[in-house]
Amino acid sequence: MANRPVILLILAFAASGCHRPTGNPAPPRVDTPAELPKLSSTIVVPVSAPLSTLAAELNAKTPRRLWQIDKQEPRCVPAKQVKLLGRTLKVTPQLGCRIVGEVVRGPMQLGGHGNVLTITLPIHATISARDVGGIIGQETATGAAIVRATARLSVDANWTPVAKVDIHYDWTEEPGIDFLGQRIRFADKADEKLKGVIAGLERDLPKELAKLRTRQQLEAAWRKGFTSIQLNRDRPPAWMRIIPRRLGVGGYRIGGGRIELELAAEALTQTFVGNRPADPVPTPLPLPPAARAIGPKGLRFFIPVLADFRQLEPVVSRALVKLAAKGITLTGIGPVDAKFGKVTIYATDGGRLAVGVQATVKPRNGLLKPTRGEIWLSAVPYNDPGSQVVRVRDMQIAGESDSQAVNILFTLFDDETVQARIRAALTHDFAHDYQKVLVAAQRAIAGHREGDFVLSADVDSVVNGQIKVTGSGLFLPVQVQGRANIRLAPVK
Repeated sequence: MANRPVILLILAFAASGCHRPTGNPAPPRVDTPAELPKLSSTIVVPVSAPLSTLAAELNAKTPRRLWQIDKQEPRCVPAKQVKLLGRTLKVTPQLGCRIVGEVVRGPMQLGGHGNVLTITLPIHATISARDVGGIIGQETATGAAIVRATARLSVDANWTPVAKVDIHYDWTEEPGIDFLGQRIRFADKADEKLKGVIAGLERDLPKELAKLRTRQQLEAAWRKGFTSIQLNRDRPPAWMRIIPRRLGVGGYRIGGGRIELELAAEALTQTFVGNRPADPVPTPLPLPPAARAIGPKGLRFFIPVLADFRQLEPVVSRALVKLAAKGITLTGIGPVDAKFGKVTIYATDGGRLAVGVQATVKPRNGLLKPTRGEIWLSAVPYNDPGSQVVRVRDMQIAGESDSQAVNILFTLFDDETVQARIRAALTHDFAHDYQKVLVAAQRAIAGHREGDFVLSADVDSVVNGQIKVTGSGLFLPVQVQGRANIRLAPVK
């Protein structure tokens, strides 16, 4: 019975003419395009301006001379009294005088941390008491104060800046003179007028913040966020489409000489393979803003790494030619001479690869004539988690023969050595393509300009997923995570 396969082969080939082209039907071709899931991202939208601009506006709004006085004061020095023998006696009379002076300010200085803006305003007072009781011609007093304002900044439901201001000041050197053992104080005179100045600062600060055009910049940045960015030019061409959905307030940030309103735009990031997708239609700036930062932090998108089937076909062909040169021995048949021709690879049902190989095989025992035809195999490609090396498993002959006779080609391609060579040839390391596509994508998002706005991002992590069989080739999805922002950078 050991020679039964040989006998069957002889009978089958004798009945079929021994040389008629034969094989099995080609598996159905699947042309499913590569599709990637949509990811939710958060893109930071900082709207900023130099603190010096805000300081200049406040300085222009506030006069240098805060207060001045020129008035007669009947009680510059109150009368001095003593009690003697139960009686109150006036020792010195009440003295009047003329008070002349002014309070001026120095330049405002702005600083702060987080969402708290600080304003420092130096004040200098020069006040004279003239004609004191007709005794002293003039006494001049100087004083200094520091006005300090802290403003907690936020945004209201209409994207209008709001400043909750807390202002106070202290005299570091209170203006006054000493005369006849009495202290003449002028701080209370200045305080009456300074209250109005401080109230004006509370009123003007939110108005000046509004002049930074926060709302207009936000609307422009929001519109420019609806765009498509080319991640890779070819092999494969890939695009990332960004669709902003919500805008949340991250709050004001003050530092480095700038005041910045930081917001977080929650966006949908979609990856497309092939031609540029249509840009999404912008929607109006959402009202009201989200109460706080929204969505997962950072930019998330896929970049596709593709191995075209045409890249794999010559690799399989070369591997089989080398195997044939070494010689092939089939179980139950013995040594054979094999010639391998065209290799065809495409996607088929069930996430499998279809591999078709044209071949001619002739046993060396001289009992059979050469048999030629095309045999179709199928296999499942896979990669280990996080690995960029793709292998195949579960290789099998696809379908049945169109011949009723036993086909020696089936025996050839069912041989473990032949299948092992094909599996090895289909092993593909995406590392080179992976790095190339990743570098291209990083360059694309490093500074994508849309008018006066620039979308930029930094990549923090890259993780590749599981291999997918698509109509375009073996497709390795690579998920990228990073940080992104849209900033104003006018074209000069």
